[in-house]
Amino acid sequence: MLHSIETKSLSKSFGNVKAVDDITFSVESGEIFGFLGPNGAGKSTTMMILTTLLKPTSGQALVSGFDVKTQPKQVRLKIGYVQQESTVDEYLTGRENLFLQARLNHIPKDQIKKRIDEVLELIELSDKQNDAVVTYSGGMRKRLDIAGGLLHRPKVLFLDEPTVGLDIQTRRKIWKYIKKIHLEFEMTIFLSTHYMEEADKLCDRIGIIDGGKIQVIDSPQNMKKAMGNEVISLVIEKFDDENKFISKLRTIEYIKKINEDQNKIVLFASNGTEVIPKIFQMASDLKIKINSISLTQPTLDDVFISYTGHEIRSEEGGFNRKREHAKMKRLRA
Repeated sequence: MLHSIETKSLSKSFGNVKAVDDITFSVESGEIFGFLGPNGAGKSTTMMILTTLLKPTSGQALVSGFDVKTQPKQVRLKIGYVQQESTVDEYLTGRENLFLQARLNHIPKDQIKKRIDEVLELIELSDKQNDAVVTYSGGMRKRLDIAGGLLHRPKVLFLDEPTVGLDIQTRRKIWKYIKKIHLEFEMTIFLSTHYMEEADKLCDRIGIIDGGKIQVIDSPQNMKKAMGNEVISLVIEKFDDENKFISKLRTIEYIKKINEDQNKIVLFASNGTEVIPKIFQMASDLKIKINSISLTQPTLDDVFISYTGHEIRSEEGGFNRKREHAKMKRLRA
């Protein structure tokens, strides 16, 4: 299988802080691959390395077969990069923004009009192309950003948090355009996100990243399946011999995994209807009061908690993100 992206023991440090910690993964040609994790997890740092905006501290990264350290110009010719923050000029029209992007990407003059027309139609902004971007909604601006990344017809498109800050209806519209672009151009798409539903709906495979380390890589379906068919969540009253209760739960054959968080216990099981009566019997024998119990299907939230030990926190992040943005400004200066 041909790989569009390959990394081997890739690391990036800012002083004593390891933003990316010895990660190895590959992205197959033509797939939508997602990095799922909270702000500060290392998603954007990895993406900036892959797009040649940061040099790795150690390890290797190849994009379309070219080394990001020794062949950055060749890499840039093969990629499109849409940053989290909008880069469009709001005082220019949509078409003028795309014309500027076309010139910056050295697209031949005789092809510029045709390519702009094509991407405007693809993202359904043809009727707004001569309006100033200051009049655009957030979703329209993001679509214009994505269009700018498509003009030079890249082999690999990088999308850094493509729907952050947008409402759920607008996010879903952007997902539709990303899928449309993927089919139209048959390109590899690498995106970062901290939205569970976004990763689940869009990606062929997902890498869960936390604290600079990749915890697991697989399809969303396989990740959820590995958890078990059902998730049993119970809240109990605190008691002295909690470990004995957990140990007894582990003897139930259908339970695949147990997570504990204070007085909440989450069980990943393959046969919830048989497991729940056994839980009540064990609790009764140990004189444990169960305040609540629920049975649901596993979600990516459950997968994330299972591998990281905590929920995803979109408000996190400060240090790594600030360092990345400061580095970006220096690179542009």
